[in-house]
Formats: sequence, structure tokens, C-alpha cells
Amino acid sequence: MAQSSWMARLGARLVANGYAILPIAPGTKKPGRFSRGTWRDYPEWNRHATRATTDVEVATWSAWPGCGVGILGGAVAALDIDIVQDTELAVRIEYLARERLGDTPALRIGRAPKRLLVYRAAVPFRGIRRAPLEMLCLGQQFVAYANHPDTGKPYVWPDEGLDDLDIESLPVIDGARAAAFIDEAHALVPIELRPQSLAASGAGRPCIPAHAKAGTVSAIGSALAWLPNAELDYDSWVRIGMALKGALSENGSEIFADWSAQAAKNDPETTAKTWASFKPDRIGAGTIYHLAIERGWRPEPDLRLDGSQPADPVHPAAGLLARLDAPAASSPLATPFTLTIPDGLVGDFARYMIDTARRPQPLLAVGASLCALGALMGRRYRTQSNLRSNLYVVGIADSGSGKNHAREIVNEVFFEAGLAHHLGGNKIASGAGLLTALHRQPAILFQIDEFGMFLSAAADRKRSPRHITEILDNMTELFTAAGGVFLGAEYANRDGSNERRDIVQPCLCVYGTTTPLHFWGALQGGHVVDGSLARFLILPSDEDYPDENLASGMRQPPRALIDGMKLIAAAGGRPAGNLAGRTAGPETAVDPMMAPMADDARDRFRALSTEITAELRAAAGTPFTAILARIGENAAKLALILAVGRGPVAPVIRLDDAVWAIDFVRHYARRTIEAVERHVADTETEANVKRIKEIIRLAGAKGVTKSELTRASQWLRARDRDDILLTLIESGDVIAVEQETGGRKAVRLRALR
Repeated sequence: MAQSSWMARLGARLVANGYAILPIAPGTKKPGRFSRGTWRDYPEWNRHATRATTDVEVATWSAWPGCGVGILGGAVAALDIDIVQDTELAVRIEYLARERLGDTPALRIGRAPKRLLVYRAAVPFRGIRRAPLEMLCLGQQFVAYANHPDTGKPYVWPDEGLDDLDIESLPVIDGARAAAFIDEAHALVPIELRPQSLAASGAGRPCIPAHAKAGTVSAIGSALAWLPNAELDYDSWVRIGMALKGALSENGSEIFADWSAQAAKNDPETTAKTWASFKPDRIGAGTIYHLAIERGWRPEPDLRLDGSQPADPVHPAAGLLARLDAPAASSPLATPFTLTIPDGLVGDFARYMIDTARRPQPLLAVGASLCALGALMGRRYRTQSNLRSNLYVVGIADSGSGKNHAREIVNEVFFEAGLAHHLGGNKIASGAGLLTALHRQPAILFQIDEFGMFLSAAADRKRSPRHITEILDNMTELFTAAGGVFLGAEYANRDGSNERRDIVQPCLCVYGTTTPLHFWGALQGGHVVDGSLARFLILPSDEDYPDENLASGMRQPPRALIDGMKLIAAAGGRPAGNLAGRTAGPETAVDPMMAPMADDARDRFRALSTEITAELRAAAGTPFTAILARIGENAAKLALILAVGRGPVAPVIRLDDAVWAIDFVRHYARRTIEAVERHVADTETEANVKRIKEIIRLAGAKGVTKSELTRASQWLRARDRDDILLTLIESGDVIAVEQETGGRKAVRLRALR
């Protein structure tokens, strides 16, 4: 059976031709996994975009029955002409593509006249969608070889298939040419062939603050011009109405009436009654702006978007959105994030962790490597702005996912390199114990398992003893004291044992691992507001149970890795005076080596500062300003660690260091904000609301029935559940949709955001 699959026949040849491939479940267009005798969804498929497909993966997938082959976007881009009603138009757009983008030999047809043309991307760019046309690229995939789910027949390559085409033989395009073509081709598509739904794609979403609610009449009018009401479905109509009322309050009623009147089925009386029933809470202008931008709207720089701000023609929120006009490569906000393993010692350390892991966790390996090397660099290197390499990192993954492997490797390598004196204990018993360890070794790494449980105790000021809560207090102070002097506590009795213990330039690095439930359950809103959470880089694994590496076992750290770590610990081998070896005491004055920043890297950090300032102003009054405010600092620390890891003798922070660090910190700060919105609560009632909303959100577009929700939330009383549902529906977070079942109509609950 395996030999009859598309993967078994063509997978190895496609990889040899330079393509990154994926397993496609039979009878679908989606990546899938074959496990325990059945095909299942593969939600983590995007992790394959960060590296080349391995021979082991191809061999494994080839054994899966009926396995099709998908191609990952990034190195390639594919124009999907999703037109089935008009053969002449589909062919016309194909010819236009060949004229504008190049005469590619790679044409794929599934359900004619739909067609797909494949090109090579000069630089990976964000996919562009103007339905029914789409340029698939970074973070996306398409089926190359399988049976089409509608026709039941194989996809056809009329000229040459990718199995016969080396990737280098495809015409090269870039994001700018692709966008220009999509704009030109979309103008040929009549309105009746454009989709009649306003469901947002989510992928590559523009960076519009989630809290952007109040809008202006001029901006809303400009955006709505890109959202014509040509017989839209009911859900889309309601969504726009709710967003309009949230953005403009009652001032939007006439706009909604005029916009609704574009549809022939509009009933003014129903429109007015529906408008009166809207009670939006957190939906508003941001929703309309986001939907319009997805369809090509680009607001003018002088257009005021935020109705809560004064009429300032240069309000920063307008500039933030206007920058979306820039090419994707020039703006880190315009492309989806893809984890890459950096160069230098950080990458070497992370790759060693990945290669030796039974269940590899690349993200956690990178986080542990950054933290470990940051501890070795402590008191030895600094940036021009006097930032140091002290980091607090939390790796989040489920139990049994391999999250402990990175910590074990760090311990082994530090002992092998003779650097174990930089390791703290596996647990921190008290605030005083933490300071004692730092006084003994001012540059130190603590690796803490079950960090969520530790945080739960350290953050609970009502029930935990003071010596435990002091741990988090001391960590907060030490984070900002790395470039100066940490002054110890004063005691009434200074008899020698109670002398104040000062630490010059302490470098405390903490790497913790935990499960999602324990970590988010330990937090309250106050930890977001007071900045405690902002000091941590929170790295949630995208795959709790990665493929098992059965070849893992005995291991020996590479000699180059050991030598590189020793060189960093010796400050690049420069004469270190009283910093040599272990002799640098906690009260010793130290003069770390400065790692200069290249001009283009400095320009990138200046641009980041401008971006963050705009986002801070837009986020004023929300609990997320502390997280936004730390992005620049944490990114600069990561860039320093990358630079020293690449050249410890004479480190220079280059542009690629800056771009990697900024993209990394920005992405996971955004993930943290999203997770806080979904999980962190100050009261039991708020926690229950968020848990119910999360259950509905995870159900996706199909939604859940009331009975399904009841089974998934049995900890709640029926009355409390009903009250929560009413609150979510009135706020516009959830809608109730009637569905025909052949008998009595079923009501399904669906999350709107």
C-alpha cells in the first residue's frame, strides 16, 4: 500500500529537486498525520517551513497509506486562480501571469478551470489574497500530488511537474511584483465572482492593536469602500454592524443603513431594529480596518484612525498603519514569524540540543541556549547603551513533550567545559538564598523545572511566606541592576554575619520550563500591569509532541562548542585582570567589553523605537504597555548574545543580529499579549468567562452546540454558564448561528475573535 502513495513515489525526488514537502491526508487539501491506524489533522505542519525536509521524514511519510505530497511556500510562491465559473477568465488571468511574472513550466490543475502556477521566490514574502486570487508563499502550502477531494482524480501537471523541475529552473518573482500582479488581475474579476463573506484569514494579519475600538467617520468611510455589501452572508453583515457601532456609537447608524442598502435584500426596518439591538463591547474600528486591509485598503498617512485621540494630523497610529504600504521585506510587522536557528555559538548550542533530543523542541532549545550563554557573558560584555546579557526565559510545553532535554544538555555541557560554577541549584528556596548564590557567583544561571508551580507560590502574597515571595521581588530588582550595583538588605544587627552584601553588575539568568496550565494559572492581571511578566521571554512550543527521534542516545558535546563557551567565559581571551576565572568577587569593580552596533543595526533599533512608541500610545490605558515597553530592551540583549556568540574576541552587533532579535522578541511578546487576553484573570468569574470563550474559540469556524459546551465545562453550574454565554453574545465575542439539520434547527456557538 505504501508504494502506491504519491509520497512513496515522488517525495524523495521532490526533495532532491530543492522543494520542502509535507504529507497530505488522502481526500483532503490539508497536511495530515497517520497515527494509530487513522489519519489526523496536522496543526503543527508549519514547523517544517524552518528547515529542509529530511530523508527520515520522507521515509516515514512514504509508509503512510495514500499519503499525498504538499509543497511548502517560502522558497516557492504559487499563484492560485480559484475561478470555476468562467473558464475564459481563468485562462486569461493565467496568460497575464505568464506575461507579467514569467512563463513558468509548472502549471497544476485540480478541478478545472481552476489552476495554479508555481514560481521561485527571490526572498520569501507574505502571501497575498484578493479572492478569488491568491499568491501563496511564506507560512502557506499547496497540494502538488494527490487525488483531488472533489473530482477524486489526480492533480494534473499538463506541461512539467515539480518532480521533473529543479527549483532553480522556475522563474523568479518577489513580493512587490506579486502584489502588483494581484492588483492588476483582480481588477479583471467581476463582482459576482468575488466571495461574499468577510471572514478574516488570520494568517499574516496586519499589526493593528486588538484594542483599537473607537474610529473616525472619515477612516471608517474609507475602509468600508473596500467592503462592499454585495449580498453578504448574515454573519458578515452583523459583524460589520457591531464593529460600526463599537467604532462610532450612534453616529454610525446612518452609515450602517446606507451600507446595508447596497444589498437588494435589504429591509430598512430590519436594519434599524438590528442596529438598536447591537451592544458591542470590544469590537470596533480595528475589525473594520483589519478586514479592509486584507482586501487591499491602505489608509493615507494623514487619515486619523483612532477616534479616541485628538484630531492630530500626525497621530502615530496613522503612521503605524501607513507603514503597511512598505514592502514586506522592509518591515518586520508585515511578515509572519518563522523560527530560524541563528548563526554562531547560540545556533551551535541549540542544534546540539535538537540533534540529541528524543523529542526535539527547537524553540525551547534556542531559549535555553540564549539564557545559558547570557550567564557566561555576564560582567564581561555590554552594549553601547550599557545593557547586559541577563535574561529570564520560560519555555512552555506539555508534559512528556521533551521540554526538560535542553536543561539537561546545559548542565552536561557546563560541567564538560569546567564552567559548572556558573550553575545555580535546581530550586530557589528563598529570596535570601538567591542573593547568597549571586554573592558567591555574580554571573549565574538557574534552571527551574515546573516553573509554573514555583511562580504560583512566589506570586501569591496572601498565602505564601515572605521568604518565598521575596524571590520574585529580588528577581525584579536584579533584572534592572545588571549594569550597576545591587545593594543588599540592611539589618539592625551588623555583627559580621548580617553585613549588607552588595553585588556589582549582577547577571542573573533564569530558564524555567512549565506546562501551559500551571504557568497561566499562576498569573493574575497585576503581574501584567506591574511589569513582572514583561521581564520574561515567554516561549510557548508550537508542538507539544514532536516526532520522536529514535536515534537519540549517547552524546558528546562538540569540541568547538566547548571551546567557544570557554572563550566567552574568558571575555574573548582579553586580559581580564580581576575578572579572570573565579576571582571576580561580587564587590569587584568590573569593566565589560563593549560590543558596538553597526550603523544599519542601529537604524533598525531606532525604527523599532518609533514603532513601539506608536504602539504604546495606542495601547495607553491597557495592561499591555509594560510588555510593549520591554520589547526593545529584550531585543537588544538577544542581539548582544548573538554577536558575542559569533565573535567573542571582537563582537559587533550586525543588522542580521538586530533583525533576528527584534523579530523573535516582537513575535513572542505578541503571543504573550494574546495569551494574557485569553487566560489571565483576576477573579473567578473573569476566569470562567475566559475559559468558556476559549472552548468556543478552539472549536473554530464550525462552532459548538450548547450540549457540547456543557460537556466541556462541567465545572460550571448551568445558570452561571448561561449568564456567561449571554455576556459573550452581547459583547460580540460570540454569535449564535442557526443550522439546518434536516429536522429541528440546531444552534451553534461561534467565536468572532
